[in-house]
Amino acid sequence: MLEVLRRVIQEVNGARNLDAALATMVRRIRKAMHTDVCSFYLYDQELESLILMETIGLRTQAVGRVVLPVGEGLVGMVAKRSEPLNLEDAQLHPHFRYFESTGEERYSSFLGVPIIHQRQMLGVLVVQQAEKRRYDDEDEAFLVTMAAQLAGVLAHALATGNFTRPSLAGSQATFKGVAASPGIGMGEAVVISPPADLNSVPDLVPSDMDYEVARLKEAVSRTRDEIRAAAERLVNRISAQELALFDVYQQMLGEAALTEEVEKRIREGQWAPGALADVVRRHVQYLERVDDNYLRERAADIRDLGRRVLAHLQEDTPSTPDTYPENAILVGDEISVAMLGEVPRERLKGLVSVRGSSTSHVAIIARAMGIPTVLGMVDLPLPRLSGAPVVLDGHRGRLFVRPGPELNAHYTTLIEEEKALTALLEHEQDLPSQTPDGYKVPLMVNTGLTVDVVALLKSRISGVGLYRTEVPFMITERFPGEKEQTRLYRDQLESFSPLPVIMRTLDIGGDKDLPYFPIEEANPFLGWRGMRVTLDHPEVLMVQLRAMLKASQGLDNLYVLFPMITNVEEVDEALRLMERAIEELGEEGIAVERPKVGVMIEVPAAIYQMDALAKRVDFFSVGSNDLTQYLLAVDRNNPRVASLYDALHPALLGALLELSQDARRLDKPISLCGELAGDPAGALLLMAMGFNSLSMNAPNLPKVRAAIRRVTLVDAQQLLDEVMQLDTPAQVHAHLDARMDDWELAHLMPPKSCA
Repeated sequence: MLEVLRRVIQEVNGARNLDAALATMVRRIRKAMHTDVCSFYLYDQELESLILMETIGLRTQAVGRVVLPVGEGLVGMVAKRSEPLNLEDAQLHPHFRYFESTGEERYSSFLGVPIIHQRQMLGVLVVQQAEKRRYDDEDEAFLVTMAAQLAGVLAHALATGNFTRPSLAGSQATFKGVAASPGIGMGEAVVISPPADLNSVPDLVPSDMDYEVARLKEAVSRTRDEIRAAAERLVNRISAQELALFDVYQQMLGEAALTEEVEKRIREGQWAPGALADVVRRHVQYLERVDDNYLRERAADIRDLGRRVLAHLQEDTPSTPDTYPENAILVGDEISVAMLGEVPRERLKGLVSVRGSSTSHVAIIARAMGIPTVLGMVDLPLPRLSGAPVVLDGHRGRLFVRPGPELNAHYTTLIEEEKALTALLEHEQDLPSQTPDGYKVPLMVNTGLTVDVVALLKSRISGVGLYRTEVPFMITERFPGEKEQTRLYRDQLESFSPLPVIMRTLDIGGDKDLPYFPIEEANPFLGWRGMRVTLDHPEVLMVQLRAMLKASQGLDNLYVLFPMITNVEEVDEALRLMERAIEELGEEGIAVERPKVGVMIEVPAAIYQMDALAKRVDFFSVGSNDLTQYLLAVDRNNPRVASLYDALHPALLGALLELSQDARRLDKPISLCGELAGDPAGALLLMAMGFNSLSMNAPNLPKVRAAIRRVTLVDAQQLLDEVMQLDTPAQVHAHLDARMDDWELAHLMPPKSCA
């Protein structure tokens, strides 16, 4: 039976499309189990019913016509219970329901198993036989295994649009993604295609290398012009910070980046399109493996630039519409910053993408422009959306296709309410983040690239709570030198001076490797990363520490943060290197002061070493995203378990409370950077716990500030006491929603969806 199973799986995976795969599967299963009937029923979420989609043995005219609500009939019962049902005489069962169109009155025995993917019901697989037969354990195990195999194939096909649910064509459908930019958009879906396909470039040997290099440079030049034109169209609509992201695109096209590497490959014997495709794919592959969402999303920028250059090499133009409807919701496999600049702003009401996350460049631009955006919508059937009326909920990551009147009315009201809230919050952004009873909570921002700096923010924040130094290491083909790093760090420190800037030392390793420093590990999350890497390579850490110290001369606003600390020996060694760097610079005639030094609390072991760590460092910074991941043993980037990742899990809240109490006892400042700090209700809990400052992405500042200015410290502490008595994340979320509603702060929370 195992060999039969292997052959069936191989045939199913090799089928040209899902329809063919289903037809193959039901026929092979019927033959392998020596039974009369094998059928597949697809679960339709909108109808909450099962639809007969493929059969061998029943009448083919019943396909697409037999519809069973969950819980009705034997098939509906299998779906409702999410467990197999094995009957020798099905017609005697009280839930048996007869469909004349199927001709199944001839069959007695019944075995049905659910098809489930990541806890989501996808369908039911059924075998039947005319004579009474009790399918044995081996039969049941075989069908369960086939259903599990089909679950993955079916989920992938639904996600890519190769197979779509029958009800989508004319009725309302709902799709889920990652909320990347808040707000609500209503309009018409405009599906766009990438300008060129990097995976379909043939390998050719050039006859004239100089000609290939020349046309590469011409294509790059034309792409530069495109990017410049897109930036000019947005110059009056976004701030200098977001506009500077277009400079990042221009830098990536520079001689020291993509162009130089592609030219090298041409000289080695590749034609320009092939060399470009190879270089872009290599950069994309390593960036996509990065654990840090912000850095991983740079892959989208590289991919988009590669496609644009390739389009010019192939003498093509980007596949974008000539005109756009008045209320355009831009939908695509991957939306880029440059694509965003091609749409008239007054017509653009929302963005939806299959790829991407809230840390992508397009998400940053969208937030700055106030465009609702949902990314990572992997189950979107792109071919069937063009021209469809849609509602986009950027708060909850939802896209409603062909919404009904009730849902339209609901979201129209929410849009009006959001306009009023935005005006109110903007009015108070230069006011202190202080509670009504006088308790101040310093708010800080997380930054990555130097271009993230916004002069406007300076009067609204207390400093930079986390500056990621990985970026200059990831956009070059070698470790950046001391002068390069000094210039980058100086720009950051000067931009925010005299406010403090907390710079995290190089945080790479495991699945966050560099193209010139690859790391292959079976379990990268528990492997060689953070300080484990840089302490093993002191020559890299020393250059970075020297650059930071030199950059801080005369400013005195540098704070150094060591990541991924597991034990105190790592801190001791890092501090020894710090002292050595100060001594070396002194010998060179460069006098620098020792900056304040902190450690990131993101590994659970550090929670129990606070006393020892406090003897060595000046402050603590909790990395709540990684701490949540490690404490709950959940990879937040793995869709199979991502739903278990919850920053409001009672265990995590207990750990955070313990950390804040320890820091207070040890008389050490403690801050928190992560998603929890940027959530208004979460920020109130952290304030009540006693965290000295909160660091978040800039778009989260207004609502967090508003919450702090409206809730007293006493009330927040009472809320914390109540929450710490709860047992589950769901209870915590519900209680926070209720209390925010009581305080008339529900408007600061994501609006409730009516679907």
